[in-house]
Amino acid sequence: MKKIPSKPFLSLVFFFLSLKIWFIEVLVAQNTATIPVNVGAVLDLEFSGGNIGLTCINMALSDFYATHSDYKTRLVLTTRNSGNDVVRAAAAALDLIKNIEVQAIIGPTTSMQANFVIELGEKAQVPVISFSASSPSLTSIRSPFFFRATQNDSTQVNAISALVQAFGWREAVPIYIDNEYGEGVIPYLTDALQAVDARVPYRSVISPSATDDQIVSELYKLMTMQTRVFIVHMFPSLGARVFDKAKEIGMVSEGYVWIMTDGLTAEFLSSPNASVTNTMQGALGVKPYVPRTKDLETFRIRWKRKLLQDNPDIVDAELNIFGLWAYDAATALASAVEKAGTANLGFQKANVSSNSSTDLATLGVSLNGPNLVQALSNITFKGLTGDYLFDNGQLQSSAFQIINVNGNGGREIGFWTSTKGIVKTLKSTNNMTAYSGSNSDLSTVIWPGDTTSVPKGWEIPTNGKKLRIGVPVKDGFSEFVKVTKDPSSNTKTVTGYSIDVFDSVVKALPYALPYEYIPFAKPDGEPAGTYNDLIYQVYLKNFDAVVGDTTIVFNRSQYVDFTLPYTESGVSMIVPIVDNNSKNAWVFLRPLTWDLWVTSFCFFIFIGFVIWVLEHRINEDFRGPASHQAGTSFWFSFSTMVFAQREIVVSNLSRAVVIIWCFVVLILTQSYTASLTSLLTVQQLRPTVTDVHELIKKGEYVGYQEGSFVPGILLDLGFDKSKLIVYNSTEQCDDLLSKGSRNGGIAAAFDEIPYMRLFLSKYCSKYAMIDPTFKTDGFGFAFPKGSPLVPDVSRAVLNMTEGDKMKEIENAWFGKQSNCPDSSTSVTSNSLSLKSFWGLFLIAGVASLLALIIFMVMFVYKERKMLRPLNCRISIRRKVRNFFRIFIQRDLKSHTFRKSGLNDSNGTSMPSMGAPRPSAYSVQTSYFPGDGDQPSTEFVDSSPDRQTSQEIVINIDQLTNPNQERLAAFEVEPDHN
Repeated sequence: MKKIPSKPFLSLVFFFLSLKIWFIEVLVAQNTATIPVNVGAVLDLEFSGGNIGLTCINMALSDFYATHSDYKTRLVLTTRNSGNDVVRAAAAALDLIKNIEVQAIIGPTTSMQANFVIELGEKAQVPVISFSASSPSLTSIRSPFFFRATQNDSTQVNAISALVQAFGWREAVPIYIDNEYGEGVIPYLTDALQAVDARVPYRSVISPSATDDQIVSELYKLMTMQTRVFIVHMFPSLGARVFDKAKEIGMVSEGYVWIMTDGLTAEFLSSPNASVTNTMQGALGVKPYVPRTKDLETFRIRWKRKLLQDNPDIVDAELNIFGLWAYDAATALASAVEKAGTANLGFQKANVSSNSSTDLATLGVSLNGPNLVQALSNITFKGLTGDYLFDNGQLQSSAFQIINVNGNGGREIGFWTSTKGIVKTLKSTNNMTAYSGSNSDLSTVIWPGDTTSVPKGWEIPTNGKKLRIGVPVKDGFSEFVKVTKDPSSNTKTVTGYSIDVFDSVVKALPYALPYEYIPFAKPDGEPAGTYNDLIYQVYLKNFDAVVGDTTIVFNRSQYVDFTLPYTESGVSMIVPIVDNNSKNAWVFLRPLTWDLWVTSFCFFIFIGFVIWVLEHRINEDFRGPASHQAGTSFWFSFSTMVFAQREIVVSNLSRAVVIIWCFVVLILTQSYTASLTSLLTVQQLRPTVTDVHELIKKGEYVGYQEGSFVPGILLDLGFDKSKLIVYNSTEQCDDLLSKGSRNGGIAAAFDEIPYMRLFLSKYCSKYAMIDPTFKTDGFGFAFPKGSPLVPDVSRAVLNMTEGDKMKEIENAWFGKQSNCPDSSTSVTSNSLSLKSFWGLFLIAGVASLLALIIFMVMFVYKERKMLRPLNCRISIRRKVRNFFRIFIQRDLKSHTFRKSGLNDSNGTSMPSMGAPRPSAYSVQTSYFPGDGDQPSTEFVDSSPDRQTSQEIVINIDQLTNPNQERLAAFEVEPDHN
């Protein structure tokens, strides 16, 4: 029979099984337990923006922990409504820190609220993360517990200034809200505009509580100004009212430019309202670029559903960039809390006395705050807005999207990045600076007024006010500017060259420019100051421009902007001229300089020597005693100067040399004749002074025009102030120059070239303008700094100077000056120098040397047998003497001597009466210079008229060997060696 187990045993087994199951459940529960971490949120829940942000924060925490279910920490969000009030925001933050003991605060919404909340967070060491407080002024707090999870407003100013530069606008007026949010970005915006050479002539500040009438009044003030480029930076609620009133009074029309900062662009265009967008058609806006991703589109759909569940009363709300930043900020905080750990989640209470029991005094300090700050600083992930990380508490900047408002929304026309500037697409490979780019890098913009023509950025004021043009008043040089007063009507008329130029320039502008001339004079008609004083009146805004003979100089350009010059530039010197043609007894030497005289003389000697070398062995005209040969050679050379040479040259080498030398002499003599004629017949007008330093060295008096800047130049050159004399008219200047420096006048006058041209047009026969010219930029029209009129007027001036209109005006006021010589031509010497003829001398010298070389080579080759001595032991000195004995003898092989001898032997040529008999020759013993008084022989004519001391008569028929005479030369003198 089978034994059944007893009940106590079964109960014991069941007990152990139950105990095991309970133990496992306890372990599992311990492993899956989460730790709640309190965090706060201070938002403006009375506006849709606050509710949008809160929805995004809740969705971020839900999505984060659904993805990271294994994390031990869980953020518990406690929300407080700031009610768009700074005090309520501060109170809410204080309550969260003190009573809830939150580890971090998300918010607040605005920069004004964030200012005090950040101070509380730093005191309690509680991190404050704001996804919408964008004012740059918050950076100055320098709190390590503040994290800006949005773009700093200062990052967008470079994008805005790049737009201004791309379209060539020179001025822009910011319109901003009168609070910390509006004022914080203005210094950065102004600097960015100045970096692209754009000026801020006015700042329009609108109070957050401004009424419609106050807004309209401010807008009407803007209409009376020239600038038509406006940059709007304010809250969306106020911005909508400003655009609405601007539309009403006609300021959103053709010619106007409206640029919105990212706060307005993101708000208006993320959830477009037709009633709002219709008031800003054609406006431009910038906003941070968020790449479109699949995750973003999925989140947008989920967010829309969640928002309607939580806020059924909010209709037509759209997700904006601030909602995305709120989502990423909550994600970053949840990740940082997990990394920071939960070891010290408590607060250290403050030790205060009972008398100091205020909320701030009893505020504790978070023990986990520093750890959480460190974790947030190192956090990095891929968020909905792109790569997410903090750099020194600031969210890294991204590219900006440029939007053009058209229809009921915005149209993307380009991008701006810090590395590429303005580009049409982000894939562009351009590598430029932050301010670079042009409007060609953008898609077509439809401007206010439904036009694609780029506004020029400024207009003539609509209040009918004319430009006040200041003109100088002075006594002299009235051809440039002259102010006349009609005693009967007490009206003033302004005329002159400068006035006509400006009138013509204004007529050439593509738009009407009303203006009036106002003389810069005292009530009695006297000048009210110098030209510098007149220019300074533009800087003081007493004049809108200055027209006249105003010179463009550096110190004036610091206060005004000048147009391009409309006259010739430079300061020059006027001096008297005198006839310097001294007709003395030695004037014939002046046509040539001393170096040319010496060179010519040496070449005459050299050419005579060359002709003697080439001719003396074959030409009877160059033979005879040494003095006769030298005289004949030099006579032949110098007679070429008047082409009177009688001697005939028979050598081809000599003929070549003579032809070239005659060509040189012809040019030299003709040039000499022309120069001498000029010296003797033409009046040689020369300036009395040609060097400024000569005036300074001699202590001469010099003059300058009254009111001119020229004295500064003269003092810098080294002139003594006591040596400067003022004149104020061309007549007075002529009188001073006529007197001279020693008779109470001046030795020279210094003034600008236009004045000097005018002066010379009247007195060109008495004075000359002398270099050097001290550079200036000429006369120009002065306008206020950054005036948009300057580029247009400069282009019109440039167009006039290139055409005939400027010449017509000059002729009308100054005359054609056709009868005056060009005084600007520098005075040079009338003497001819070697520099003008060295090429001719070089040719003659080379030809002569080449002829000598050819002759010597031919001579040595021809006489090589005779030059070879019979005695090899003969000394070098004896060889040289023998060489010269042969060199100075006739060359009987020459055709000239052979022909003469042949005619005589055949009786075909009979000598004339009294002529020597050519058939008989004698060998005359003479002494060769320097040969130790040893005799030498020379063949000479043996006529009865020529008797020699030692004569050997040789019949020419007996000279069967032509070299017998040369052999005799070696045998006449015995060898003493």
